[in-house]
Amino acid sequence: MPLAPAFLVVAAILALIVLFAAIKVLNEYERGVVFTLGRFTGVKGPGLILLVPFVQIMQKVDLRVRVDDVPPQDVISRDNVSVKVNAVLYFRIIDPERAIIQVANFLQATSQLAQVTLRSVLGKHDLDEMLSERDKLNRDIQEILDRQTDAWGIKVTNVEIKHVDLNESMIRAIARQAEAERERRAKVINAEGEQQAAQKLSEAAEILASRPEAMQLRYLSSLNAIASERTSTIVFPFPIDFGTLLGAIRGKAAE
Repeated sequence: MPLAPAFLVVAAILALIVLFAAIKVLNEYERGVVFTLGRFTGVKGPGLILLVPFVQIMQKVDLRVRVDDVPPQDVISRDNVSVKVNAVLYFRIIDPERAIIQVANFLQATSQLAQVTLRSVLGKHDLDEMLSERDKLNRDIQEILDRQTDAWGIKVTNVEIKHVDLNESMIRAIARQAEAERERRAKVINAEGEQQAAQKLSEAAEILASRPEAMQLRYLSSLNAIASERTSTIVFPFPIDFGTLLGAIRGKAAE
């Protein structure tokens, strides 16, 4: 008789163990991939899940967006410049069944694929493109990764290149290039200004040539400016048509 209570206690403990093994609770962002005797039988959740103990097993899958920091990669650009590039990858699981069945470790597989794709895509571009066209490169990497991870039930939502690290000699070379570019632009702007000034002077000369009296008045205006500097002697470099000049002065006075 003393064995009966002990047997009941053991049975109760086993029943509790079986009950805990059979009951699973999944959060809103979780799904459970259920296998019955090794065969896939469905995706369940969220909420309360009942499993057949020792017959069914379940693997949890988190559907939230995951962030993977891609470690720095050595990349040789198309113009043979060696740089170190790292990036950050955002992705989430959209098909729990494929994420568990089609790939052994989807986290490691996605990370390794991101590293290879980063080196492959950036190696096709020049250094200037890496520095100035990051948005385009981000989209290209994201599209390639999204296509390749679709078979694993994974959606790559975004890729961002974080840093493009150069050695000191290359940084100095880029600084010299930027300085040369600024000097070139300054010379171009100066030349354009000279061209515009010459064009305006040519137009002014045509107007003065068509009106001799205007030329005489302009000449007197220049002499007035010279006289204001208290010069003692003024040399006229060419003769003045005083008749034309007087006519211009009278016409101006009549106005």
